[in-house]
Amino acid sequence: MAKPNYSFEKRQRELAKKKKKEEKLKEKAGRKVGEGAPEDTPDDDTTTGAAPAEQGTPAA
Repeated sequence: MAKPNYSFEKRQRELAKKKKKEEKLKEKAGRKVGEGAPEDTPDDDTTTGAAPAEQGTPAA
């Protein structure tokens, strides 16, 4: 029977903790900038970006 590789397991736990911490910091920064705005706003910006171009053309 193979013996467990504890150092590999420890490294995986450390990487998971680091990733979770980075995601939390990123989320905090997003909340600070957006002040409660949902994360889907970049998608909404791309759809509203086409609307002003249509509004900018004069109606004949």
